[in-house]
Amino acid sequence: MIKNNFITSGLFTDFYELTMAQGYWKKKINDNVVFDVFFRKNPFNGGFSVLAGTEPLFDAIQDFRFSKEDLDFLRQQKIFEEDFLRYLQDFKFTGEIYAMEEGSIVFPQEPVLRIHGNLIETQIIEGLVLNTINFQSLVATKTARIWLTSHKSEIMEFGLRRAQGSDGAMSATRAAFIGGAAGTSNTLAGKLYGIPVMGTMAHSWVMAHDSELEAFREFAKLYPENSIFLIDTYDTLKSGIKNAIIAGGELVKQGYNFGVRLDSGDLAYLTKAVRKELDKAGFPQAKICISNELSEEIISALRSSNSPIDSYGVGTQMVTGGSESSFSGVYKLSAKKSESEKEYIPSMKISDNPEKTSNPGIKNVYRLYDQQNNACADIICLESEKIESGKEYQFHHPIVDYIKFNFTPVQAQELLTIKMSKGKKVEQNMSENEKLLRARKLMEKQLDSFDESYKRILNPHVYKVSLTTGLKKMKMDFINKSISD
Repeated sequence: MIKNNFITSGLFTDFYELTMAQGYWKKKINDNVVFDVFFRKNPFNGGFSVLAGTEPLFDAIQDFRFSKEDLDFLRQQKIFEEDFLRYLQDFKFTGEIYAMEEGSIVFPQEPVLRIHGNLIETQIIEGLVLNTINFQSLVATKTARIWLTSHKSEIMEFGLRRAQGSDGAMSATRAAFIGGAAGTSNTLAGKLYGIPVMGTMAHSWVMAHDSELEAFREFAKLYPENSIFLIDTYDTLKSGIKNAIIAGGELVKQGYNFGVRLDSGDLAYLTKAVRKELDKAGFPQAKICISNELSEEIISALRSSNSPIDSYGVGTQMVTGGSESSFSGVYKLSAKKSESEKEYIPSMKISDNPEKTSNPGIKNVYRLYDQQNNACADIICLESEKIESGKEYQFHHPIVDYIKFNFTPVQAQELLTIKMSKGKKVEQNMSENEKLLRARKLMEKQLDSFDESYKRILNPHVYKVSLTTGLKKMKMDFINKSISD
């Protein structure tokens, strides 16, 4: 039912998925279909997003089942037929999933996953797919913004106590590491995922001792190699830094180093004052860590004021999404094929809101690079189309008909690759830590390939996500037919 803190019960779905599934089953409608997972806008008014959650999703889908207890619960609802419950007794996903690599930098409207299977299976897993991808991508994106704003400094994820429940804390820690966090205070996540565990001390440690200096000295005796003193319990400048210098000086004489943490007050002013005191005492190597409701905006302001900060402890803003509570991922039918049909028939949602009109057909995505290996555009194309290096193409705006551009890619990278086949993961032999490290490295590598203008915290440049001529024509044919009908 729960694997590495991810739910595998078939009941982890919206109830209407099950009522629809019974309807499909009764009417013998179980066509082969293709669903796209994509999102409509970057969170935080940003210029990019980070894809996270795919690897645990594949694990969960592979083990997604209805237990006897699950079926008993559905029976109690008194709307499901026994024959349908017997069908669910043997339920498992048997289709294929194509996806971008976890840790990929992704953009609105492009499919990040493409799910092939029969209608009942693909509908029932929708909630699991979106729940996993949306939350982890939100946290990974937030963390990457914080990490970039800090100029890639050490970011410690301290969000366990502020996360939305135990499942939220575990997912958030995992996603934060992909997005750039160096470690976590979440000890269980450290065990399960191989993420470095980190921590300093709480104010209660200082207050539990007869004096601040005694608290620092006792901590230093216990953890001489990892002593970071929390110096704002009473008064940062009048007592905290003075006692930290005494206790830290004793450590330095023993061949160790030390650091200090500030968790309140005017951090721009205090960090400069603390740095001055540490340098004056002869400890330029002593590190300064800060915490206290940090966000990318606060860190940006501190960096702009040249505050001497070595590392950041970030909790609430990172693991909850801060000002943005959700990621806008959606799950839309793009093609279907009945038993009597030889080929998939494209499907498309048409909306009065142009940005909510989906792209039809079975699609792939290519990332185009120039001679300097800079990413210049992502192209959504039909699966039958191939984009080759060295050839000139014309690409089209996904919504505005008259906007187009010509480009000759030096490199054209195909982004969607098969991850599950016949309901089983294609790749089986990697540990959780290996998966996370791979995703983290990919995030860093791909971010480096984008111009700084796309990574700005405020008013980022909009990265091109465009359509091939073939896909644009198919989309416009659908729209024009709907207008004429």
